[in-house]
Amino acid sequence: MRIAVTGSIATDHLMTFPGRFTDQLLADRLDRVSLSFLADRLEIRRGGVAANVCFGLGLLGLRPVLVGAAGGDFEPYRLWLKRHGVDTDSVRISDELHTARFVGTTDRAQNQIATFYPGAMAAAREIDLAAVIRRVGRLGLVMISPDDPEAMIRHTRVCVRLRVPFAADPSQQLARLAKAEVLELVNGARWLFTNEYEAALLRERSGLTESEVLGRVGCWVTTHGADGSRILRHGHKPVHVPAIEVPGVVDPTGVGDGFRAGFLAGMAWGLPEERAAQFGSAIAATVLDYVGSQEYRLYREPLIDRIRRPYGMECVAQLVPHIRELAA
Repeated sequence: MRIAVTGSIATDHLMTFPGRFTDQLLADRLDRVSLSFLADRLEIRRGGVAANVCFGLGLLGLRPVLVGAAGGDFEPYRLWLKRHGVDTDSVRISDELHTARFVGTTDRAQNQIATFYPGAMAAAREIDLAAVIRRVGRLGLVMISPDDPEAMIRHTRVCVRLRVPFAADPSQQLARLAKAEVLELVNGARWLFTNEYEAALLRERSGLTESEVLGRVGCWVTTHGADGSRILRHGHKPVHVPAIEVPGVVDPTGVGDGFRAGFLAGMAWGLPEERAAQFGSAIAATVLDYVGSQEYRLYREPLIDRIRRPYGMECVAQLVPHIRELAA
């Protein structure tokens, strides 16, 4: 199954604060916050949700198609992604704006404060997804991840019109979307992805109950950090997938994107959704071992060991045929 991922392409500026943000916040002064956190480390890394998901899918040999907008500074990043199995020929380049920037600071409790500058991402609304589909051939799935809101709506409409299955991952853009836009992005999605906070925000923005959301999507996958993930289908009991414990987490940036890459890979391989979520958890756990969203590598034996301990040999047996080409 060929997968296209639409959404943000960004450069991440990741800083580490050695204390706790909460120690600096005064409960009776939260209406006038003016704080500066002295970071002791800066890492500049490649990022953006769509690029991160494509990177993971590329490592797994699935040749994903990246659909998004970047600036004239994108060329080194493009070469990086192509070397890791990503089709970047549908990335639109803006001659006027820089590639989007994500600036995030993480404290010692793994809390994160972040700012995102969209930059060239605004040009994503000019991308014709139908033309992308004509170029690459029939797609098995389009994942519509956070992007310029107008682009997200346009891509969703193309998928509906051409009857191309799509996954909805509005996540960070939920705060900017109106009710009608949220409903259009969700209606008919084969999979809906959120984290725990975004799930509540989606219900608030859409005005729908959990049951009503499930009546509009095929499957709703919600990640709960260290508490794992939950898979919901209308008329079925919830399925809880435990997370994989990672001692000494290095950096949480991009972990959700790693989960999505693993889950979508499992779906492309025809695995049951629970297995796909378990594999997504294994990729997410691997991301946590590295600083940055695209610095991790996947090795067959460590990945198998990571899967076997919490999920058992049956899970390993179903996944091994699909990861045997990874380096040991």
